[in-house]
Amino acid sequence: MDYEEAIRYMQGAAAAGIKPGLERITALLGRLGNPERRFPAVHVGGTNGKGSVCAFLTAVLAAAGYRTGTFTSPHLHSYTERFRINGAAIEPARLAGLISAVRPALETLRTGGVVPTEFEIHTALAFLFFARESVDVAVVEVGLGGRYDATNVVSPEVVVITNVTVDHTDYLGESIEQIAGEKAGIIKPGVPVVTGAEGAALAVIERECTARGAPLFVLGRDFYPKARKSDLAGQELDVRGWWGETRGIRVRLLGRHQQQNAASAVAAARLLAERGWRLGEAAVHEGLAAATWPGRLEVLRENPPVILDGAHNTAGAMALREALQGYFPERPLVLVIGMLADKERGEAAAVLCPLARAVVVTRPPGSRAGDWRMLAALARLYVPAVDEIEDVAAAVERALALARPEDVVVVTGSLYLIAEARAFLARRDRFFRTGELR
Repeated sequence: MDYEEAIRYMQGAAAAGIKPGLERITALLGRLGNPERRFPAVHVGGTNGKGSVCAFLTAVLAAAGYRTGTFTSPHLHSYTERFRINGAAIEPARLAGLISAVRPALETLRTGGVVPTEFEIHTALAFLFFARESVDVAVVEVGLGGRYDATNVVSPEVVVITNVTVDHTDYLGESIEQIAGEKAGIIKPGVPVVTGAEGAALAVIERECTARGAPLFVLGRDFYPKARKSDLAGQELDVRGWWGETRGIRVRLLGRHQQQNAASAVAAARLLAERGWRLGEAAVHEGLAAATWPGRLEVLRENPPVILDGAHNTAGAMALREALQGYFPERPLVLVIGMLADKERGEAAAVLCPLARAVVVTRPPGSRAGDWRMLAALARLYVPAVDEIEDVAAAVERALALARPEDVVVVTGSLYLIAEARAFLARRDRFFRTGELR
């Protein structure tokens, strides 16, 4: 199979929807010789910031000379982005080969009535890839929740739970305590845990750590970032913790929330060092300075500024608002926004729309968009100038046409929307530079 054929096969072979549980991934990995047992891992869960922490930790481990696999989701432009070695995405032909290798196991399981979901297949592909590549360590992002997530079969050296806010209530529960309980399901006996959780969520994580004899290190209590400076070129900060102080860290990722994510990565790296991993100050500085994570408070253009950010829930919207008010004080926004039906549309509108003088509501790609126009009605509670444009590219083009020199264009909401807008802007800018649209 070539790459396109392999992707179509994988999509067709997968069970539809989200089905929490470990029985299918366990059966599939067993058929593949349990590749997940051939490398140690850092397991990263939480609500927001998981991908950024994974990017930071991958870069630090790679800077220290470790061959580092990374599995994250979702992707922006290509499935290959989910499977990385030292930050480099897998080649399409190699991914096709892995899908071909997994196919017999999938067919055998299907005859017995076991049909893994697409994410479970991705997880198996990642672990097989890492095992074949003989990685020294894998940085693995939880897909959904934690306890019954397909990734919860790894043997972690360190666990990170970034924060816990309301999200995916259909699967994780309605209350913060229930959601935190699911996310705390990745905690393993004796394995140290780094977390940015607060309040009731932190209390749940503390209880789970106590029950499992897992040392717990809490952002704001056991370690914390101290900002030195922050502008659109990046940020500089110190991180203080139980080990002392790591000074003069530079990161490219923007926003105070990324200072917190960087601090969590530093804390996790410190715990790895205490467990015998060769992670000195130089690797921490070099790795954090090199880390990138597209689509998260990403500045694509400067005149007027065009910002892309996958703020797909209330906590993400609040972090985006804080960053915009810090980087662009008093500047009005032209906002392009589209959110999936199962997200907190009303809350996100209340956080972001009061900053805007014009809003363009669009339909995020995929089957979960639902009544996407409902967000326009919510936006009109805060700003009268609201357009409804279903096509993402047309919505972004409309926002650019509306923007004055003093405005900031912000595209936010679903990561699927961010991906499509990012691809469109890349094509558009290439066309205006070269006359080629491809």
